[in-house]
Amino acid sequence: MRKQIVAGNWKMNNDLSQTETLITALKAQNKTTNAEVMIAPAATNLWQAYNSLRDFNIEVIAQNMHYAESGAYTGEISASMLKSVGVKTVILGHSERRAYFNETDETLAKKVDAALTNNMRVIFCFGEELADRKSNNQEHVVENQIKNALFHLDADAFKNIVLAYEPVWAIGTGETASPEQAQDMHAFIRKTLANKYGNDLANSVSILYGGSCKPNNAKEIFSKPDVDGGLIGGAALKADDFFAIVNAF
Repeated sequence: MRKQIVAGNWKMNNDLSQTETLITALKAQNKTTNAEVMIAPAATNLWQAYNSLRDFNIEVIAQNMHYAESGAYTGEISASMLKSVGVKTVILGHSERRAYFNETDETLAKKVDAALTNNMRVIFCFGEELADRKSNNQEHVVENQIKNALFHLDADAFKNIVLAYEPVWAIGTGETASPEQAQDMHAFIRKTLANKYGNDLANSVSILYGGSCKPNNAKEIFSKPDVDGGLIGGAALKADDFFAIVNAF
């Protein structure tokens, strides 16, 4: 059975004090759930977050990492550095990294390889922009992003990969893909995996929805057969909202 996952991406929010406050609130909300719960604080606060949550069922994950193990890459963080502070999962390919920092499919393929070589789990993000959706080109865009960054991998590697579909036009805009649109794309993603690796693998990979998922729409989105959870942005910054989404399962 595929894992149900809710991962909160805090982006560039919360200093150390604010991180501690939010984690305290998350601890108070934390209850038994079948879903895996994750949060991705800023890199400066990963160690503090990990220490605070090590006895709770909330995994601390990273928002990004470099593909090199070490070297002259000012400001970057390697997989081994993340592992040294307790982090074993990393988000790669987020639409904001693609848009603002010019991350390409080729760069992301190297990052994925580095993470997997270091026995880390990857939440791999991809998705179309509004122009792609309006021109009915969304499936072509998504298929290419997946193929270019992931299809050099052996089937075994997908045990450590979670996919996250981000309709870019629905991030931070107040727009949300309808549950039907989310399901249609997730089914297409699963079909794309099946065409390359077979149905068994395709049906074993968790696919998260990452487009303005909120407490008032999470239950309907998560009820779709090919949606296995969410990569949550703004709603992850409020403990009540975040756990309302977790409890939508």
